[in-house]
Amino acid sequence: MHDFSIKEIRTNNITDELLSIGFDKTYAQKACKKYIYKNLKIFNLTVPQANILKQTALSVGADCATHREVITGKIELSDCILGGSVSQITKIAQNLLFQPFGLKILGQKLIEQCEISQNTDRTKIVGILNITKNSFSDGGEFYDFDSAITQLNKLIQDGADIIDIGAESTKPYSKGVSAKEQLEKLLPVLDYIKQQNIQTPISIDTRSSIVAEESIKAGALIINDVSGLTFDDNMAEVVAKYPNVKLIIQHSQGTPENMQEEPFYENLMDEIFTFLYNKVQFAISKGISKENIIIDPGIGFGKLKSHNIEILNRWQELKSIGYPVMIGLSRKSLLECQQAMNEEKDIYTLALNSVLINQKIDYIRVHNPAIHKKLISIWE
Repeated sequence: MHDFSIKEIRTNNITDELLSIGFDKTYAQKACKKYIYKNLKIFNLTVPQANILKQTALSVGADCATHREVITGKIELSDCILGGSVSQITKIAQNLLFQPFGLKILGQKLIEQCEISQNTDRTKIVGILNITKNSFSDGGEFYDFDSAITQLNKLIQDGADIIDIGAESTKPYSKGVSAKEQLEKLLPVLDYIKQQNIQTPISIDTRSSIVAEESIKAGALIINDVSGLTFDDNMAEVVAKYPNVKLIIQHSQGTPENMQEEPFYENLMDEIFTFLYNKVQFAISKGISKENIIIDPGIGFGKLKSHNIEILNRWQELKSIGYPVMIGLSRKSLLECQQAMNEEKDIYTLALNSVLINQKIDYIRVHNPAIHKKLISIWE
């Protein structure tokens, strides 16, 4: 009697697996789309749109889940979950291009989703430089100019691809810092960077458009707005004035003063997705180019530990928005070792970031670049 041996394949490179069994080399790249599966959540379809989408999916062997009352017409709108291989979803999208009720636009968006590829570059390390009195990890440690410069050079030497400098702590329950105070700390450091001709790109962690603009004029190439363009109405317009400057848009529920007071979500990932999607569209409407946008789900910003862990498990859903993703979990409370030394916190930070690096996260924001640089070199 013949014994059948079966192994589940768990790889992001199904093309090599096809070639390993002698599959036709000329067709392997196209055929691999039949083995890559996506589950896509589509929001707020009308009943006719949902019915057409479901029937179109079934016609190619895929499926589409809708609200149970779509068939009766007792509801006006339904979210849908479309599931199938990339090949099947592409066929669905092509069929929708010829359907009524605005489904042509949905078809185009589905084609875009099938074309979103995984990050093929190595994860970039964003080194944290807090020139503040009260940051949760190293408040006051680099507050004076000489200490800040020493740490700046150490972060670069340790392998940081970008340095993110902040002069306002946004830890839970912290108070805001005026633009004037922030600039008094930031501008001397930025002047030093310019004088020394340091080529490592500099990001400025600020919610203030005034701080952002003055920092850009002083050489900063990235603005990291942890409020996600909600704190300062002028932020997007200011960044848009400088076509070579990138903007990091972060999700945050509430402000640092109140964000950890019983944060609550009906559907965590849907709400983060919707917030970031809308803010990206707003940024583009103000003139910021798509190539200059990075998104961040905001670990610890209005989230409980359970929320943070869910984000780490599902962050790849945010790639559907179509932009690079940054995550900063370094030394944060989800590690559950607030009283530990930073060296211990960095071990657990590295452990969680190793998963993200393996999943091809675009950016990680960390206090200790050296150990992350070593880890990335091992993966490579």
